[in-house]
Amino acid sequence: MREYNLQKQHDKGKLHAIERIEALLDKGSFREVEAGITNIDTDLDLRGGTLAYDGVLTGYGTIDGRRVCIYSQDATVAGGTLGHNHGQKIASIINKAVMYRCPVIGINDSGGARIQEGVVSLASYGDIFYANTLASGCVPQISIIAGSCAGGAVYSPGLTDFIFMVGGIGNMFVTGPKVIKQVTNEDVTAEDIGSAAIHGTVSGVSHFSCATEADCFRSVKRLLSYIPDCAGMPQRTGASFAERRHFPKEELVPADAKKAYDVRNVIDAVFDDGSFMEIAEGFARNIVTGFARLSGINVGIVANQPAFMAGVLDCDSSDKAARFVRFCDCYDIPIVTFVDVPGFFPGIEQERKGIIRHGAKLLYAYSEATTRKLTVILRKAYGGAYIAMCSRHLGADFVYAWPTAQIAVMGSEGAVDILYGRQMKKMEPAEKLIFAAEKNEEYTRLYMNADKAYANGYIDDILKPAETRRRLFEDLMAAEHKTAAAGAYKKHGNIPL
Repeated sequence: MREYNLQKQHDKGKLHAIERIEALLDKGSFREVEAGITNIDTDLDLRGGTLAYDGVLTGYGTIDGRRVCIYSQDATVAGGTLGHNHGQKIASIINKAVMYRCPVIGINDSGGARIQEGVVSLASYGDIFYANTLASGCVPQISIIAGSCAGGAVYSPGLTDFIFMVGGIGNMFVTGPKVIKQVTNEDVTAEDIGSAAIHGTVSGVSHFSCATEADCFRSVKRLLSYIPDCAGMPQRTGASFAERRHFPKEELVPADAKKAYDVRNVIDAVFDDGSFMEIAEGFARNIVTGFARLSGINVGIVANQPAFMAGVLDCDSSDKAARFVRFCDCYDIPIVTFVDVPGFFPGIEQERKGIIRHGAKLLYAYSEATTRKLTVILRKAYGGAYIAMCSRHLGADFVYAWPTAQIAVMGSEGAVDILYGRQMKKMEPAEKLIFAAEKNEEYTRLYMNADKAYANGYIDDILKPAETRRRLFEDLMAAEHKTAAAGAYKKHGNIPL
């Protein structure tokens, strides 16, 4: 019976590698592989065969009865540092996940590359990154940061689909405080540059920030319930429609286009009770991404958030949405998009940051996606942002508008200023106010609605909010066996990264 140094981890307020595996997997389901592998000989003071399992536990088990592959780094064995064999074990279990067609979960808690082993340690990082890349889009990859993850080690989680960070104990950074001090003379802490809070709200690296390890494992289990084991796996769909007991009677979307509201109330009203799981909640809050269920059918959701920055698209929100759309498409998860967007965010900062390039990612992701795509325009759909939010022009299968929808090149005030600006400059202030009000009313009546889009076939119907749930369900079932149209041969497209 192998003994583990549990207390050393407990003294730091952390679970041991084996305890983490046992807490995450179904009881008694873990089976370790390559258990006898230890470390290699080095020219320094580290003899081969002295580090049990070379500091990482690898194997497979089940979560809610579903097979997963897993690895967990043991910080009590040489600080969890990654040596040659340690890295080879991780790459091997990722490759096994691809062969066995099941998700792979990595629990990171490591001091980084094992210095005594030199370049062979770095080589194993490269093997892990290569395995991550080959697995991408084939099987879901989930990373848990439950300790230190620094230097080159961060790029393995960075290549995976979802990153969970445990607050207080998890940190990720390419260069640590000491290196930063030497190079830039800045005084920073590990929390300043790599905490769960930073990566969950500022950098967007992390998708979930969890208060405790137990919370983290519960969230991982819940996430897995929405995603398939592998690409090409048919989704078990609900066979019959289940109506919500009570659709909210209150106004979900204010008719006043300047009035904010929380789009998550719309999501909660349309989908199964309590089924919405938000992804990257704290980052780029002007767009909402997540999973939900519609009569048992798992779907991905992308929605502009008028409660934050009026739901405008900027660099970060474009990246966040594009990445999520591409994940859903990898595993043929239907995407439902809720639109209330005034446009792309204007200003010198966004232009210099590359809003053209970042916005193009969202356009590309939606256009490239061949999964079922359903769009509901709730209110504003202006300019290029209307196109970008999964419009009919980007291949949406079904597009609907609520009665509050306004599909236009821009808002009425901006349009009137452009159309009649020269004319109004010659007017007295009082006359200008009256003229502008009349033209605003005229523009609103003619253009600030869904009528022209409906007449041109850009939307399929104008739905009452209470009709939306049933219609989306019927569309999902109708397009259940959708196949992608054959296109011109190419190796792959060149997404504007």
